[in-house]
Amino acid sequence: QVQLVESGGGLVQAGGSLRLSCAASGRIFNVVAMGWYRQAPGKQRELVADITSSGNTNYVDSVKGRFTVSRDNAKNTLYLQMDSLKPEDTAVYYCNLVYGPFYGTKTAWGQGTLVTVSS
Repeated sequence: QVQLVESGGGLVQAGGSLRLSCAASGRIFNVVAMGWYRQAPGKQRELVADITSSGNTNYVDSVKGRFTVSRDNAKNTLYLQMDSLKPEDTAVYYCNLVYGPFYGTKTAWGQGTLVTVSS
């Protein structure tokens, strides 16, 4: 059983910063990628940023230049540094892990952490 536990969410004023963490535990093998998704009220869940096992990163256009995704492989922990936050960044942020053999990868999700950006 794989567990993902997010932390670091909270309330921040526009222009401020937050750092999200996601600790992965359990029987994890062959990590393909880890990423952050978010879901705002009334909207679909969207990919914010992810990082592959080789270190390649990908960001949604709206956060490029403001957010940085990183990973500590030794600790199986994923981070999201969020700077210059905007009210439209308000959402529940979910950690995602894709792992397993190429013929049958698995996906795990965290429970989510709420980020609220006030104007």
